[in-house]
Amino acid sequence: MYKYRYNKTTITEFILVGFSNYGTMGHYLFTIILIVYIVTITTNVFIIVIVRVEQRLHKPMYFFISGLSFLEIWYPTVTVPRLLWALLMKKQSISPAGCITQFFFHFSFGVVENFLLAIMALDRYIAICKPLRYTLIMNPDTCVKLLLGCWFLAFITVLVPCLQVSNLSFCSNNEIDHYYCDFAPLIRLSCSNISEVEMLFFIFACFIIFGCLLIISLSYICIIQTTMTFSSSRRHKAFSTCASHLMVVILFYGTTIFMFIRPTTGDLVHLNKIISIIPSLVTPLLNPIIYTLRNQEVKEAVKKLIQKML
Repeated sequence: MYKYRYNKTTITEFILVGFSNYGTMGHYLFTIILIVYIVTITTNVFIIVIVRVEQRLHKPMYFFISGLSFLEIWYPTVTVPRLLWALLMKKQSISPAGCITQFFFHFSFGVVENFLLAIMALDRYIAICKPLRYTLIMNPDTCVKLLLGCWFLAFITVLVPCLQVSNLSFCSNNEIDHYYCDFAPLIRLSCSNISEVEMLFFIFACFIIFGCLLIISLSYICIIQTTMTFSSSRRHKAFSTCASHLMVVILFYGTTIFMFIRPTTGDLVHLNKIISIIPSLVTPLLNPIIYTLRNQEVKEAVKKLIQKML
């Protein structure tokens, strides 16, 4: 739909193309995504309950794991239900206000995950490199403040690029080649000068992604240097506590760097739609599984809870 104003066509709704061109495959895609989404929410809720109920998991590391699981409930919820609705009902329209709102929350949750992974790396650094001061530094109050700080800073930082995108003029074409309001396909529809907005978002993405990645890298460099002085068994135990976090970091940043540090035009934009399924749906599913399968304390807590239930 369009509204005519001052001899220009102003868009009153966007069309999220999504996977509509997949034809009959859309029904199979709906079933697969629905199952993955339900399992994702269930497993992340289960991790939160386990950490809350089991006394031995009342430690900073598991507090942040449960915080990550809480985030992974909301991260896919911003985009997946809307995608399922489009696949089922074939309704792909979204209002500009709804589009900007989805844009804001999706990227806010993405920034929260960057901050949270960086804090989890610092937590491992303090636990391994400064064990005698660990409980003093990472006390419950500090952990809560760090977690809340992640959310607050993320929402504040995303507000600036979000406001700039919302101030753009959109006219003529209203089809977004994506299943949610992503930055690159959205600004391609603007009839305003997007160079300043594009540059600001690129700097914003680089600062957040590489800033957090630098903190994670420095933390693990210090951890490796410290563990070189450990005995073989103690070194293995130290690395085993970091293995799950490293796997999540590699999975998250591998896809994130490709998605945001890339051109906003050309064939990569369409490919980005496919790749974005990984951080939006696959990663939130794999994170609780990785932490459960790779962590002996969590596995024992799960077994204990199941035995209680039986």
